[in-house]
Amino acid sequence: MNCAEMDKLSLSLKDKEHSIFYKVWEQWYSWIDRRQTKGPTALHLGGSESPQTGQGDFKEERWLFYLQHPGGFRLIRHYSGQDATDAFTAFHKDKDLVKKYLNFLLIGELAPDQPCCEPTKNEMLVKDFHELRATVEKMGLFKSRFSFFAWMFMHAFILDIASWCIIWYFGKSWMPFLLGVVMFTIGQIQYGFLQHDLGHVSVFEKLKWNKIAHFVVLGILKGGPMSIWNYMHNQHHAKPNCFRKDPDINTHPMFFSLGKKLSLKLGKKKRKYMPYQYQHITFVLNHLKNLFESLLLLFLCLHRCLEASWFIWVSQMSHIPMNIDYDQNLDWVSAQLSATCNVGESLFNDWFTGHLNFQIEHHLFPTMPRHNYYKVVPLVKSLCAKHNIKYECKPLLSAFADVVRSLKESGKAWYNAYYQE
Repeated sequence: MNCAEMDKLSLSLKDKEHSIFYKVWEQWYSWIDRRQTKGPTALHLGGSESPQTGQGDFKEERWLFYLQHPGGFRLIRHYSGQDATDAFTAFHKDKDLVKKYLNFLLIGELAPDQPCCEPTKNEMLVKDFHELRATVEKMGLFKSRFSFFAWMFMHAFILDIASWCIIWYFGKSWMPFLLGVVMFTIGQIQYGFLQHDLGHVSVFEKLKWNKIAHFVVLGILKGGPMSIWNYMHNQHHAKPNCFRKDPDINTHPMFFSLGKKLSLKLGKKKRKYMPYQYQHITFVLNHLKNLFESLLLLFLCLHRCLEASWFIWVSQMSHIPMNIDYDQNLDWVSAQLSATCNVGESLFNDWFTGHLNFQIEHHLFPTMPRHNYYKVVPLVKSLCAKHNIKYECKPLLSAFADVVRSLKESGKAWYNAYYQE
């Protein structure tokens, strides 16, 4: 977005009631325009002393920043009416650069008599988390170690090339074929973990190099869409396990009934799209069915099935068993801790999960390089203990089993509400 477009976007609204998003340097607030029931939510940010003035058509001008926001337009909409301070801090690595753009978007400041913290949020917890983040920054835990990520790439690349060489040299008999599939699957899933690091801008200092490398790994080596990943995954981090805001749980209610609260509500409304009481069984059997079907199409589909199963179990073990509900506008720490859990640390677990076994730390600090997660764990545990927040960590196999258990429990909650109430 060029300066001319920014100038157009910074034009103030004709009516004060149309104000959508106010910002001060310390606190960021947004108010959704209740008159606008359709179309996007405009976002106005800034930091000077007084509102800017000008004239313009609000309905036309609001599309500029909303549609071109690098993190996706829905990310802005999800925070309408809420304090987005910690979300902004977590997502933006180069804050000085971002604030240069925000200067063009100021339309006002929060009045001195307004509360500094929303009533749904724990003010002391927010304050302590800000101090924790400052400590983490002073410790240099947001600085990446290039040798670590170089090794992550090289071992995946070697496995990738070796898998094809085995098929090429030894032919398509069963043993070389299966060995090639296993090596190719491991290489591809490790590419997936690496592109996740690049997407979170945690490998290189400069945004440009992260974007280029992200395109190479995800777009070329894995054949995936970089823009879609960015659009979907940022929403997941902003509002984890929040129905209608986290795309990862959009399978509710068409395919699965997720979370006891949502399942109970679905059952009371007498809505049924699937036999949810059996969903924990179909979840497991579906992976086996896909594996059998993939054998018919051999190499590529078999590896995709194995990789997808690996990824789904790893990515969902930290979220599906946790609280799933509508957005409650909790503070950043409470929202992340209620929706995530960790899996025990070990060399195998770290490698097998791409360090997503440190899901709590990853969600609190999404731009932190994953090789530093273990260093911040004691600080996060101390913060949780101080504010009596449960810090949940479990063994790897228990985490996998809890996915099935939670699906069974939510299916049972739906069944009881649907048939017995």
